[in-house]
Amino acid sequence: MTVVEKMVPRLLTKYGEEITGQLKEQFGITNDMAIPRLVKIVVNMGVSGAVENKSRVETAAADMATITGQKPTIRMSKRAIAGFKLRENMPIACAVTLRKDRMWEFADRLMTVALPRIRDFRGVKSKLDGRGNYTLGISEQSIFPEIVFDRIQFQQGMDITFVTTAPTDEQGYALLKLLGMPFDNKDKDKETK
Repeated sequence: MTVVEKMVPRLLTKYGEEITGQLKEQFGITNDMAIPRLVKIVVNMGVSGAVENKSRVETAAADMATITGQKPTIRMSKRAIAGFKLRENMPIACAVTLRKDRMWEFADRLMTVALPRIRDFRGVKSKLDGRGNYTLGISEQSIFPEIVFDRIQFQQGMDITFVTTAPTDEQGYALLKLLGMPFDNKDKDKETK
């Protein structure tokens, strides 16, 4: 009987060996439990045209499952809006919450492979939400190499939220920057001058 060794995600290893020490030194943190860390990544896809064609939500969910490696939950409308021809409990979106190893692997693929594939990419905005969390909007799912370009039925965007334990935006920004998030640094350069 052979023992199968568990693969540790590359980004998690980097976080444990390098980034924690750099964050402790940069912010003068003495308690290891106070070091900012990544808690979860939430991927949300509001499906345009889902009211007219309900199969679009299923197609979007299949694409999201391919991208994240986890089956998404289908989100239903909460109330009826006559102007949009929307009824209560209609499927209109899908979402995935990634934690642990899947979260680290997805973050690694997003930062090193998917984001640089965006045409004319110069970095992502460096605006955090005030509590150390960061949300990134992507306009089309085709930047992920898992998606076969010829099989895309419609272009669909998504929001990706990085939830951290950082108490401030400064610590959250430092954590994401050290993890490899390609920020454009326009806003941060203005602050340092």
